[in-house]
Amino acid sequence: MAESQQLDLVEVSPTAVPPVCRIMDFGKFKYQQSKKLQEAKKKQVHVVVKEVKLRPKTDDHDLEFKIKHVRRFLEEGNKAKITVMFRGREITHMELGQKALERFITELEDVAVIEVRAKMEGRSMFMIVAPKVKPPVK
Repeated sequence: MAESQQLDLVEVSPTAVPPVCRIMDFGKFKYQQSKKLQEAKKKQVHVVVKEVKLRPKTDDHDLEFKIKHVRRFLEEGNKAKITVMFRGREITHMELGQKALERFITELEDVAVIEVRAKMEGRSMFMIVAPKVKPPVK
């Protein structure tokens, strides 16, 4: 039957008793599958994690500047990783790094959600913030 219609006989379920087959144009089927896959890739959202590094002794103006950068990253829809790096004896004053991260939290609370709270990893303390989900417009 498939040859008389110039189509392909495709085995759909070989384990079923009796095996299930379908008469179709297999080339057209593969083409449609690839188009569906391309369409799905277009609709995918690619999340990027941008990083901002600072030190415990970073000045107020520089912190404000970096806060502006993080705000821009979040408005673009990206996540942001804020890292406070400790060098030498600075590690004994972790509260300074904690203060800097808390300042980020207070400044960005209108556009950001904290995804990972401040954590120490080696000689650096970091936290990850994600953009707030905007409520749907009616």
